[in-house]
Amino acid sequence: MSIAIVYGSNGGATETAAEQIQKALGLETDLLDISDAGVDCFSKYDKFIIGTSTWGEGDYQDDWDKIIDDFENVEFGGKTVAFFGLGDQEGYEENFLDAMGNLHDIVKGNGATIVGDNWSTEGYEYDASTAENDDGSAFCGLGIDDDNQYDLTEERIEKWIGIIKPHFE
Repeated sequence: MSIAIVYGSNGGATETAAEQIQKALGLETDLLDISDAGVDCFSKYDKFIIGTSTWGEGDYQDDWDKIIDDFENVEFGGKTVAFFGLGDQEGYEENFLDAMGNLHDIVKGNGATIVGDNWSTEGYEYDASTAENDDGSAFCGLGIDDDNQYDLTEERIEKWIGIIKPHFE
């Protein structure tokens, strides 16, 4: 069983979150920047934690944006995947965590078993997100707002790891 944490990061916050998640998970994992790894990395592992930030009006992070057409064709059948996303719920409250939601939809549609997709929306203040479930009670992965709720990041990571870790052991 092999595990990869795959992320894209413009300013370093998503990379830092990926490193925190790797440490909190406490399992042997490879940490991969999607700009270096490319979509070929998804054929080399069984389990993934995928991370991205949302930019502008719900856009993908630059490195995900460059490979998104190829990513849409990756087969995830038989693979376990969890998501984490970074966003700014005050500055971009109309599309908070949209990139995470969009990646989730691609991966789920391509056959993955999704875990950690019941992360409560409680404690966040935003107007809309493609990362929400149908009733708006949960995100499809861990939501991190390092701009406005930095003090909650470590606690949120620890709690989320408790939810997903049994699926990665």
